[in-house]
Amino acid sequence: MIKTALFWFKTDLRLSDNETLVKAIAQSERIIPVYCFDDSHFETTSYGFKKTGSYRAQFILESLKDLDATLRALGSGLLIVRGKPEIEIPKIVHEYKAQKVFAKREVAYEEKQTEKLVQEELFKLRCELETFSTSTLYHAGDLPFSIKNIPDVFTNFRKKTEQDATIRPVFKKPEKINSPEIPALNLPTLEDLGLEFFAIDSRAAINFKGGETEAINRLNHYFFETKNLSSYKETRNGMIGENYSSKFSAWLSLGCISPRLIYHEIKKYELQFGANESTYWLVFELLWRDFFRFMFKKHQTKFFLYSGIKTDKVNSKSLNEKLLSQWINGTTKSDFINANMLELKQTGFMSNRGRQNVASFFCNELNMDWRIGAAYFEEQLIDYDVCSNWGNWAYLAGVGNDPRGHRYFNIEKQANDYDKNKAFRKLWLK
Repeated sequence: MIKTALFWFKTDLRLSDNETLVKAIAQSERIIPVYCFDDSHFETTSYGFKKTGSYRAQFILESLKDLDATLRALGSGLLIVRGKPEIEIPKIVHEYKAQKVFAKREVAYEEKQTEKLVQEELFKLRCELETFSTSTLYHAGDLPFSIKNIPDVFTNFRKKTEQDATIRPVFKKPEKINSPEIPALNLPTLEDLGLEFFAIDSRAAINFKGGETEAINRLNHYFFETKNLSSYKETRNGMIGENYSSKFSAWLSLGCISPRLIYHEIKKYELQFGANESTYWLVFELLWRDFFRFMFKKHQTKFFLYSGIKTDKVNSKSLNEKLLSQWINGTTKSDFINANMLELKQTGFMSNRGRQNVASFFCNELNMDWRIGAAYFEEQLIDYDVCSNWGNWAYLAGVGNDPRGHRYFNIEKQANDYDKNKAFRKLWLK
């Protein structure tokens, strides 16, 4: 048994189904929960966009406030630090004489580099870093193939995984956490983080509020209160309102809820209200999320390269400031693209259908380096997830996991199919 351990929260801001937390409690007499605002997450990238925009930063702050409240109810609390994790985490380890740091395991390149730097500094303090994989529906260790042999085509991955792997049960929420006295929550403001506050437009499809409490509320609303899950497959390509899709993405991206917990709630729902194509389809979407995460584990830095995971370059590498500005500000020649881009700019969210169209437009019509579009999404999206965002952009640019190669969307046809009566365009272009 360790006397003192540090629990480093990252994008796993929850107490339910958090294996890392369960293991930390089991192995330690007392725990110090810590969250570090990593300076590098608030810098401007080489593409000219902030890594974290104000909509997502606001969601992070709300999530941390909720996490602190739930931790305090169990006798603990959340310590907030700011700076470089490889400096700040060891500082706290030294201060509390912690022997071990528990954290979520990372798969994307920059996050892995940070993890490595922290580990090297902890080693000097004779402190161990132990990480657990807590982000996916299927545990990497349960897959029917090794990471390097995972099929690059989703359908092949899905069929074999569904057939040969099982989804683990969820970890129970702890009932008590032993901690020394944790000072009152001290969150930075948006201004402290170098951001300004932007009110979310009242036309927003949903008013996202961060935290595990809100994530569970949303799940109960979408499943048991409205039974919208039963018609998910028919409505998921919608574009207006909060119930055409589950909208779990923002909470999933910060780990306020786990995909496994969602899966087991779907199973409960099916027992009560019946299983159908729609209840399966939500699991199918969670599998896509897994797929991109495992792809990042397999291909590492390649998803950030212009050529992606392909060897033949099919895109233009250009940047046209005027066209980029028109795309961002919704002043292109396409009203359908404009409506979607205005929604993103003014709410931090866009439907899945919208995302595919604006990305296709960016790559095929504007013919610009797809990574610029991906970097803009990184800044704007409340539900930004490194693997899903860059994986999907590479897919649409024809340099990712699309078996059909270069996917081209006929924007006019898409607009007529998915916004037949122009309700979505009228909403955003008035």
